[in-house]
Amino acid sequence: MAPKDDCVQPQPSLSNRQREILGYIEQFVDQHNYPPAIRQIQEDLGISSTSVVVYNLNILEQRGMLRREGKVSRGISISKVEAAFEANANQVPFLGTITAGSPLPDPEDLSSGTTEFIDVPPEVVPGNKLANVYALKVRGYSMVDALIADGDIVLLRYQETAQQGDMVAVRIISDNSVTLKRFYKEGDKVRLQPANVTMDPIYVAANNVRIQGRVVGVMRSM
Repeated sequence: MAPKDDCVQPQPSLSNRQREILGYIEQFVDQHNYPPAIRQIQEDLGISSTSVVVYNLNILEQRGMLRREGKVSRGISISKVEAAFEANANQVPFLGTITAGSPLPDPEDLSSGTTEFIDVPPEVVPGNKLANVYALKVRGYSMVDALIADGDIVLLRYQETAQQGDMVAVRIISDNSVTLKRFYKEGDKVRLQPANVTMDPIYVAANNVRIQGRVVGVMRSM
């Protein structure tokens, strides 16, 4: 008897929730040219928690529908995401202004419907390391001792976690504002430390902050 061909099991169909999440990601990338944050998926689709989003993203990844980069919030890679970044290989989305003094509104709320891109010199961040990186213009002088001045452009990689001392964009949830500071977790509070000896740190409850990216490069204003 001739040997039977190996049977290929049909791939299980996606659930309605998984199709909804995948469709949302594709639509978001079409509009913005960068992937949504996990919390953004949760809020926009009315999902009960970010853990439910992560669970379904893991299933989509297992089925080859997308790829994820570790614990990076916006580290979601699907064909349309990759195409968007390849089309802008030396560019990153510019999302508005962030303060280096007092907090400003969320830069995502300030951005217009049409995403603007800016060129990034390879000596600042190489083109092959620009995935999930975005740009914000700095307003203020609280990070001047870290050589970040008013008018400079900071490049941030999307992530929702930080190590002690990382320079990050932090959203203060209670007043829906974002500020650029060094991050220090101290018990049940977070210290947002300016790099300016004339300014005091900001202390916020740990559950009242959301990290929106870590600084990976600076483009100086002329």
